[in-house]
Amino acid sequence: MNKRNKYEKIRDVITRARQPGYRYKQITDSIFKQGISEYSAMAAVPKGLRDELARELGNGVCGLEPVAEIASRQANRLLFGIAGGERVEAVRLSYERGWDSYCISSQCGCGFGCTFCATGKLGLKRNLTADEITDQLLYFRLQGHVLDSVSFMGMGEALANPHLFEALSILTDPQLFGLGHRRITISTIGIVPAMRRLREEFPQINLTFSLHSPFPDQRSELMPINNRFPLSEVMQELDLHIRQTGRKAYIAYIMLKGVNDSPEHAGAVADLIKGKGLLEHLYHLNLIPYNATDGGERHYGQSERESIRQFVRILKGRGVHVTVRTQFGSDIGAGCGQLYGSS
Repeated sequence: MNKRNKYEKIRDVITRARQPGYRYKQITDSIFKQGISEYSAMAAVPKGLRDELARELGNGVCGLEPVAEIASRQANRLLFGIAGGERVEAVRLSYERGWDSYCISSQCGCGFGCTFCATGKLGLKRNLTADEITDQLLYFRLQGHVLDSVSFMGMGEALANPHLFEALSILTDPQLFGLGHRRITISTIGIVPAMRRLREEFPQINLTFSLHSPFPDQRSELMPINNRFPLSEVMQELDLHIRQTGRKAYIAYIMLKGVNDSPEHAGAVADLIKGKGLLEHLYHLNLIPYNATDGGERHYGQSERESIRQFVRILKGRGVHVTVRTQFGSDIGAGCGQLYGSS
């Protein structure tokens, strides 16, 4: 089975057709600079090569087509069909200052079973290929949208997919997407070996760790991954990440009413971050109001505004850098934890 990505296959076609190497740049410029979505329409490329590309790869440059789209004022939720009859989701978030951010999926479903997450209810169907990951963004690019920032916070655990690193190489390749490393964010529940690899291979890419409880026993109940990679081990890896990259580490914390939003929780979160000397100012906590979902194992509610305000006061009083994340897309099922592969 040929697992080479489409850009490698383009090079293969050029070589087999005995065309000069500069044809590759002509083809990638046609895609990424001119927005040409079909090989047959690439006027700068000889017709024989265009025909061969279409035969080998199909005429469409992007391998994904949306089967459903739901839009609100600031969010577009797209459902893509993928091989095997499955579906994955991507979300475009538009900010009033003119900045577009994209939330993309790395897996179809998720096998880690976090109890508050709709995607986890699906179980893991399969990992997405590097092309399936990057084609979510290619679709938007070919629609004329600028890829200002990208986060791997859609369906699945990105660091559990071995194809992630190939996808990151494609996204940061100057001849392809050309995304700056600092405009990409990887979100993880704490897969320590892959966190280490990310730090070594892509040290400038932003890293967000999903915490959701500072108490190990409760975190194991909410997120079974804690039994495999305990919180203490993940925090040590985050310390290494900060020390070796000089970059911030972000911590995501979904606020669940009556579950993890007490003053005791706030104090324990501060304890995790404080006392790290010169490292602690590079930790930043993002509080996320919970999005209601039909998936997940249990029913949770969104924390009261006063509980969130009190949580913030305690953290700021302890010197922790904290923000409450603005929620876009929850009204169309495109918020954190809502992506479910359905429409």
